[in-house]
Amino acid sequence: MNTALRAGVAVLERSVAYFLGCVTPVSEPLLIRPTPCPRWDLRDLLEHVIDSMSALEEAATRAEVASTPPADAGDVIAVVRQRATLLLGAWSQARGAFTVRVEQAHLSAPLVAGAGAIELAVHGWDVAQACGEHRPIPPDLADELLDLAVVLIRTGDRPGRFARPLPLPAGASPSDRLLSFLGRAPG
Repeated sequence: MNTALRAGVAVLERSVAYFLGCVTPVSEPLLIRPTPCPRWDLRDLLEHVIDSMSALEEAATRAEVASTPPADAGDVIAVVRQRATLLLGAWSQARGAFTVRVEQAHLSAPLVAGAGAIELAVHGWDVAQACGEHRPIPPDLADELLDLAVVLIRTGDRPGRFARPLPLPAGASPSDRLLSFLGRAPG
């Protein structure tokens, strides 16, 4: 595994670990709770994350992401944990420098892993919020993801995929800076 890919996989692994920690308190009765993602309850959010993890696994195993509608997740709590395991297994076996085809674009594998890391860490925070838990994204991880987010997220992604950045007080934590950059109100 080359150095860039190793770094991409490492940040993805740390995001998955954080995400799984945030999922720990989820239970069936909590699935109807609202999340910081407009129009999504916790079940909707977890189904979205399952779809995202499936796409990321496909990126690692097939070097492409197909635009397929998500399948019915069934027991979303069990499936989200299973998908996380499959995702990590797929990326840990990825070798060499390769590109991933996403629609008409060709992206480097480390970039795709980094984008997946942002997705999972931030949605992990969303899950924690929906569960009433205070779980900031670890500072080192948040700093690294913010560096990636600044490169990956363009003006055209807002509004739509991301809300506009929110103002922060001086001295905000790395987690709060990342979340605010992505349009979430961390406080």
